[in-house]
Amino acid sequence: MREFTIGTANAEDVPALESLLAALFSIETDFRPDGVRQRAGLALLINDTERAVVMTARDAAGTVVGMASAQLVVSTAEGAWSAWIEDVVVAAGCRGRGIGASLLSALLDWARGKGATRVQLLADRTNVPALDFYRQLGWQSTQLGAWRIAL
Repeated sequence: MREFTIGTANAEDVPALESLLAALFSIETDFRPDGVRQRAGLALLINDTERAVVMTARDAAGTVVGMASAQLVVSTAEGAWSAWIEDVVVAAGCRGRGIGASLLSALLDWARGKGATRVQLLADRTNVPALDFYRQLGWQSTQLGAWRIAL
């Protein structure tokens, strides 16, 4: 029996999600923890139930111990919806229990249900444990690289 449950985040979860994002962004080189920005981003995701979702993992006591988000985009290559997965993070003391894999599985189901034909995720190139985790689940790296510019 699993010692956690997977569900959709709501506004009351934002403080716990912000804490998980702070842990994630403290190890990623492209981002930094910023509570104001993370709360704003989480609100946008949680309130856009047509094109976005934030999944949570809760322990037996109901505490949020993991999260992952997905957003739909149009893929001209696919001629269909595609989903981007970000913010995959499990609390340090809860890793190795299948929580991350369950969060990703829930996001894949969500994306299929929205008509997506491909799912991609972003991961820090220096986060070797995360990259190994994704490979073990069958994810494949691509030749595409993420680029950005501030507006």
